[in-house]
Amino acid sequence: MKKVFLGLVVGVLFSVPALACLNGTTKILANGTLLYEDYEGFVPHGHEFGSAEHLKEILISLEKGYAKTKDMDYLSDKGYILVIQGKYQEAIELYKKIESIEPGRYSTASNIGTAYELTGNNLEALKWIEKSINISSKSHFYSEWIHVNILKAKIKGEKYITSGFLIGKDFGKDSFPKSDMDNDSLEALRQQLYFQLNERMFFVKPEDKIVARLLFDLGNLSYLLGDRDEATENYKLAKEYGFHDPVLKERMKFYSPPVIEHVEKKVVKEIKFQTKKSRRSQLMGIIVSVFALFFSGLIIFIFRKKIFPKLIS
Repeated sequence: MKKVFLGLVVGVLFSVPALACLNGTTKILANGTLLYEDYEGFVPHGHEFGSAEHLKEILISLEKGYAKTKDMDYLSDKGYILVIQGKYQEAIELYKKIESIEPGRYSTASNIGTAYELTGNNLEALKWIEKSINISSKSHFYSEWIHVNILKAKIKGEKYITSGFLIGKDFGKDSFPKSDMDNDSLEALRQQLYFQLNERMFFVKPEDKIVARLLFDLGNLSYLLGDRDEATENYKLAKEYGFHDPVLKERMKFYSPPVIEHVEKKVVKEIKFQTKKSRRSQLMGIIVSVFALFFSGLIIFIFRKKIFPKLIS
């Protein structure tokens, strides 16, 4: 009898689903895998793609999908995973193959451009990113012009790492950022800049002068749009990435949200994220997990004398 009860308990415990929280703009691969998903808001941290083992499993699934269907999307997504894994040259060769079979795909130009940049070949990267814009300027929230400017700044040299060169705007050196842009233009630029940073920050870790400068500008945009909390978070990230201009300290000291209010906003943000449609199944998984653990504990408590007779006696 004791073995039966122990088996039941172990079975319930090991039936608890393993859950992983993904963070990044929603991307669903050709095989149906949800690779990443962003929190709401405009504080970039880079995508979370899961473990190395998880990525290997996705890669195998994509290879099987392509072998079965010959759908080029599977092969393209395989290249994307290779880039995430740091296998840049392998990804480049794969995308060259895709280009030879089906030329003019946006994903090929965009991803091979990124792969070249990550190998340090900025000239080749620039060629492909400009080609991707010619194929589809609407992709990535019309933001690839920022990517082009980043590459040009890398090629031209450090003196081009300025707000004016990278995003075509400068928000001044005063204690508060200033701009003559209307709110719609500020919002559009913030969306574009956030997207570029969120894509970049998985691959580029502190310190980095370009990312630091762009995070500072993203903070300025949030400040101008009235999002003081997000402005402060972006200023902190800019500092972490190596932005040491005295104006950063000036802008950070003028706003410090009450601790309780700050925590409340973070909780609300997390609730909104967890209840998005694409995450409801994961939320249900969490509920099932909690119930399973509770049920296991209840079984152990009720039948404790039969399961652990020596300990109870």
